[in-house]
Amino acid sequence: MKDKTIDYVLRATWQAVARMYNEEATKYGATMATGFALLSIDRENGTPSTALGPKMGMEATSLTRTLKSMEDKGLIIRKKNPVDGRGVLIYLTKLGKEKRELSKATVLKFNETVKQNISEEKLNHFMEVAEIINELILDKTIFNSEEDSK
Repeated sequence: MKDKTIDYVLRATWQAVARMYNEEATKYGATMATGFALLSIDRENGTPSTALGPKMGMEATSLTRTLKSMEDKGLIIRKKNPVDGRGVLIYLTKLGKEKRELSKATVLKFNETVKQNISEEKLNHFMEVAEIINELILDKTIFNSEEDSK
């Protein structure tokens, strides 16, 4: 992997993880996006629909399709926000909570398997590197430096 760029490794790894989760989710008639949404919705208090997209890093159109599919499958229900009548809260149904536990177990199994095969020190380094990359991106220090404006 010496001659591969950092972004290539990140993208290829994420695609492999996404493919793995989608293959597992397919066994239960779901998708990775559905599992991620189940894990992102507050189990007891629901979650505002407007907060779900940013929380999941999903575009509104993709999220709308995912939520519609989840509603059709009886995993979620939508209720008016009692605090803000214009907003909608997304709640997990009993089935949604059951499927959420399945999604949680799947994520925990992945994490445990990785931890069993990679030392704690290497995982800590990986997390540190990922955090720094995210900070560089959030701080817009990659393409908005003084050098770029010349």
